[in-house]
Amino acid sequence: MTSLSFQWLGHATFLFRSPRGQRILIDPWLRTNPVCPEECKQIRTLDLMLLTHGHDDHTADAIAVARATAARVIAPHELAMWLQRKGLPAVSGMNYGGTIDAAGLSITMVPALHSSSVEEDGRAVCLGNPCGYVIRFEDGLTIYFAGDTAVFGDMRLIADLYRPTIAFLPIGDTYTMGPVQAAKACELLGVRQVVPMHYGTYPALTGTPARLRELVARTGVAVLELKPGETAT
Repeated sequence: MTSLSFQWLGHATFLFRSPRGQRILIDPWLRTNPVCPEECKQIRTLDLMLLTHGHDDHTADAIAVARATAARVIAPHELAMWLQRKGLPAVSGMNYGGTIDAAGLSITMVPALHSSSVEEDGRAVCLGNPCGYVIRFEDGLTIYFAGDTAVFGDMRLIADLYRPTIAFLPIGDTYTMGPVQAAKACELLGVRQVVPMHYGTYPALTGTPARLRELVARTGVAVLELKPGETAT
């Protein structure tokens, strides 16, 4: 087995390569994402896709990529039903607290404090609850991918139950938590490393990795700041 690697494609979109080579895409917003590098806008091979909620900046390319790659899609129940109505055959719905095995990974759905909808015919269609994921890879490394959320006290339960090493947290503010809440989330989660996301894409997202780094410096949490298109191992 090799080490886990992940590539930030901008905003909240990440492409993971697991220790055994599985390719996992989370919250695909590619073609119209203003910070996604041009060479990253097309995904040709994929094993698994995870969706945290229905908003367009997290699902805009989900159907196209799933059709092109035949990847299995995992999503909250109501969003999964919506995707099935769109003709995707390999969709698995989940809800909070559930764990499934997929592509050799253990995937647990956990809560997020946000909303979830898609716009159709000029109106918002609600798609159930948003979520985050705890993912345990083949070598035992466990991450927490928060999705869009505010900080909430039960992040401490995620720490107690799953012991994630790395947290992927939104920091943009306005629509999600900002750096102050994200720093508190790191404390509740007990993680050693945090990967900031959902910031800088457009002016309303004012939170910065530099501010988060200042806030967690005394705790020893490492802030892994990536540029769109960059890969970390």
